Parts: sequence; C-alpha cells; structure tokens
Amino acid sequence: MATVSDFIIDRLIEWDLHHYYGFPGDGIGGFDGALERAERAEKDFRYVRPTHEEIAAFMACAHAKFSGEVGVCIATSGPGGIHLLNGLYDAKMDHQPVVAIVGQQARVSLGSSFQQQVNLERLYEDVAGYVETVTAPMQAQLVLDRAIRIAAANRCPTVVILPNDIQNADMEAPSVAHFVSRTGVGHPSTRLTPPADEIKRAASVLNAGSKVAMLVGEGAYGATDEVLAVAERLGAGIVTSLLGKGVVPGDVPYHTQQSGLLGSKPSYDMLEGCDTLLMVGSNYPYSEFLPKTGQARGVQIDLSAANLSLRYPMEVNLLGDAKATLAALVEHLDHQDDRSWQDGIVEAMKTWDDVVAKEAETEANPINPRYVYHTLNSRLPENSIVTADAGSTADWYGQHIKLGRNMMGNLSGSLASMLASMPYAVAAKFAHPDRPVVCTIGDGAFQMLGMNEMLTVKRHWKEWADPRFIVLVLHNNDLTQVSWEMREAGDPRYNTSQLLEEMNYAGYAQLLGFTGIRVEHKDDVAGAWDAAFAADRPVILDVVTDPNVPPLPPHISYAEAKGFLSALLKGDPAEGAVIANSARGMAAQFFAKAKDALSRDK
Repeated sequence: MATVSDFIIDRLIEWDLHHYYGFPGDGIGGFDGALERAERAEKDFRYVRPTHEEIAAFMACAHAKFSGEVGVCIATSGPGGIHLLNGLYDAKMDHQPVVAIVGQQARVSLGSSFQQQVNLERLYEDVAGYVETVTAPMQAQLVLDRAIRIAAANRCPTVVILPNDIQNADMEAPSVAHFVSRTGVGHPSTRLTPPADEIKRAASVLNAGSKVAMLVGEGAYGATDEVLAVAERLGAGIVTSLLGKGVVPGDVPYHTQQSGLLGSKPSYDMLEGCDTLLMVGSNYPYSEFLPKTGQARGVQIDLSAANLSLRYPMEVNLLGDAKATLAALVEHLDHQDDRSWQDGIVEAMKTWDDVVAKEAETEANPINPRYVYHTLNSRLPENSIVTADAGSTADWYGQHIKLGRNMMGNLSGSLASMLASMPYAVAAKFAHPDRPVVCTIGDGAFQMLGMNEMLTVKRHWKEWADPRFIVLVLHNNDLTQVSWEMREAGDPRYNTSQLLEEMNYAGYAQLLGFTGIRVEHKDDVAGAWDAAFAADRPVILDVVTDPNVPPLPPHISYAEAKGFLSALLKGDPAEGAVIANSARGMAAQFFAKAKDALSRDK
C-alpha cells in the first residue's frame, strides 16, 4: 500500500512538477525512501541533491524564475529546515512560487523539546504564504494541493511539514465526512484584465503625455511583444529593472537598460525628464531615481494589489496580468507622431554605449572587471543564460550585459543575497540542459558556498545535452561591493573584514576534472572567453581583476561624493589605487565632485 510520502510524490507529478532540489536526513527519511522507490519505478521526476539545504532553496527559486513552474525544495527537520530560510526569503521577495517539503519529529514527540524539534510553523510564518503540518494521512492531499495552488496563484513560497511518523503511514483517501476537504489538481488562470473603463482611463493619461517613460520589471516576462507594441505606439523609452532585464531585448534602441546605482545615464535622464510614467510588473524600490512628485502622471500595471502605487503616486492603478492588460491597453492608445522624445533617448543611448565601452577599456591593475563583462557581452550565444551574485558582479552585469531576445538572466533581487549566482546557474542548467550557462561570481561568494556546488556540477554535467557551464570568478581577494559601500558611507575599507584568502580557482577546476583557465593580463581575456565557450566540459575562468575599479553610478549625489572622499582622507588602505582608478575616464568627474563636496561642507 502506498505511504503518505509515495502519494505526495505522485501528486507532485500530477501537478506537472518534475524537478525537486533537496538534502536528506533522518527527519525526512521516510520521504527520501519514497523518492528512491519512485526512481526505481522510473516515475517522471528528477531529484537533485546539492551540497546544502540553503542551496536547494535557492535552486527552487531559480527553477521558478527560469522555467515559469513552481519550484520544489526538500529538507530534513531542525537545522535542515532552518537552512532553507535564505532561499525561501529570496522567493518571497522576488515573488516566485516555491513549495518546501520539510521533515519534523514524530507527532507524539511534539512539545517535548525532542532533538531537532523546532517550531517550524512559527519559523516559517513570516516567509510563507501558507504553512501547514500534516497531522493525519487523510490530510496530506489537502495540504499539498493548497500549498501548490497558493504558491502559484500568489507567487510566494509555501511549506508542507511532514512529521516523521506521517511520512511512512499508509495513505488514506479523503472520505465524504464532516471536517474532511476533498481537493483537486489545477491552477486558476492569472491572466486577469482590469475593467474596460479603467483601461480607457489609463489610455487617456498615456495619450496625453509627450514624454512617456516605461519602467518594466520581472512581472512582465512573457509580455515582450506587448511591451514593445505600447512603446512603439506612444513613442516611449523603456527602462528595465535588474530582474526585468531580459524582458526587453538589449538591441531595442530606446531600451536604456537599468536605472539607479547599477544603471545608465539615459535611464536616469529619462526618469528625470518624463511627463508620464508607465510602470509594468515592477516593484522598483529606489524612489530617488523615479520622477519627482507631481512631475509625471502615473499608470501602473501589476498582478499584486500590494505593489500598486507603492513607490510613486499613480493616477491609474491597473490590477492585472502584464501581457493581457497591455494587449487590452494598446487598442486604446493613439499613435504618437512626434518622435523627438524617443529619438533623443536613442541618441543618448548611443552616447552611453560609447562611454561604457571606454570605461571598459580603461587600464587597471591588473584587469578591469568591466572589460571582462564587456568582452563577454559580444560573445554570448543567442540562447545563453547568465547569472550574477549581489556583489560587484551585479554592477558589471547591469551596465555591460545586454540580453538578446532568446537569452535569460537573473540574480537575487530584493533580498540581494550574496551567494545566489551559483545555485541559480546550476538550476538554470537543470531546467535548460541544452543551453549554455554563464555564472558570474565574485571570489567572496565563490568561497562562501559557490565552490561547493562545483561538486554538484561534477556529479551531473555529463547528463547535459550542452556541456557548456562557465563560471567566471572575479579574483581580487576583496569583498569589493562592501568595500565600496564602506567608502560611500565615509569609512575607510577595513582590511580585516574585507580581504580574502588567496586561492587557485583554475587549479580547483582541474582538480575536479574541469577546464581551468587563469587570466592575469587584459590581452588574454578575449581568448579565454573563446576557449571557455569552445570547451567540451565545465570551465572555471579565474580572472585576476582590480578591486579598486569604482562601480560608478550615472549620477553622483553630494552625500555619496562627500562620503567617498572622507573615507580616503581617513586612510583607506587602497587609497592610492582608488584615486588612480577614479582619475581615469568618467571617474575623474566623480573625484572632482567629491573634492568639491568636501570643500563646500567645511
């Protein structure tokens, strides 16, 4: 007879969920045994065991991002369940559907302070949109079905807790009885469209504008054609959030990429100068980079009511799916004959592309990290997937990588977790084994947990239809992003906290049977990328880069400039290199502003 665990695996497959990321333990042992039985029976699923439960949760979140499906992660009781939290918060804050299946001690032990007994329902109550313990076999169907349905509909993580003695109990089908719920499989459609009168009211606001800026986020994935149709009708420019980077192809001439600290000057100028703002599927948090209050009329489209009019006072709020709502909206939009606004954006972006190229070419000691990304951008295969961590790699990814229509890219957004790049990349490869994947990661994040996951890659890479899995490690022995944040705050970099242990990352790759390429000179960067994409196995590209190349934002505030120079005057250990690099290219303007800011403050 089937156990509760057997039933849950079969039910996951019935829900069309076939990828599970987990780590074993005695607290989830009954479920692990059911996975083994299901694998022997050749059931339609894939269980991937990474090196840590935290990685499993990040992989589930990334799977949701790269596949559009609900991600599934599995952990044992106690510490295993606790380790899931970081990845589950990543899913919560980036609005991704994930179901976590977590073991618990036997029901009879609950309340006795038994070993590894943690109050999991209380632990997960903030992160999960639904968390429930299965207390009887007949309840398993209800709890699992609700968890999957809520995760998908509300785009959030949910948690199913399985006590140890429930896992191996005989499954009981829900009976027709009082208190018993009988549930079914199937997702409700989220292709919601606002009422026609609201669509027309939004159209009237947009039609009245002559300088329309569109801010497009991850919620608009799948609506690329509709986004472009609206922009073409209105003569608008498009800014994408970092998570929404891949929604709009990088070769669209009026797509100015990102705004804010990781963004472009044309994006900054567009949002500063627009008279109308259309925000689509984005919860962009940095309001200082949005139009001033009263400057622009606003329309927002979002599937979450909680996000509407949250960052900017919108005149019309449209609760609906981006694709369906934009398709309805475009029918009511006038064609803007005057293209001077959009043409100006196109010309500004041409100038910015030249600036970015020159910044990449500036000399550094030994290699400018911008140059590494700039060189990668021109070599990306048309169906590639790129990931970044939340350190300085996010700066270079934002400013130098342009994703084509068939490419994908992502990172930990609102949580901005430092170590997500590697689990995101591995999950992308399991979701799309026929596509090349490039993981861009700092040496700090690689040492944290990233290098562990190369063991998972070693275990599985020969199964992938396309073996290209390239890990770019920015090797600078510094927690670079935090070092720059210290300087911006007016404090010198603290070597004890910031410096990393030296390691041969290319040698580590060779130890695992991969290709390891160490690059110490700028002239070798292009050839290293070519060799990496031509390799017949995974590659670690160990590029020695300069930690003192400043991740300059497109607009320097007085406070940022003052803080930066104050840090140097307090004795930053890398003061000479920072000043030298800041004196090159556009950084010269930054340093001059810093000196002026400090002198005005005295």
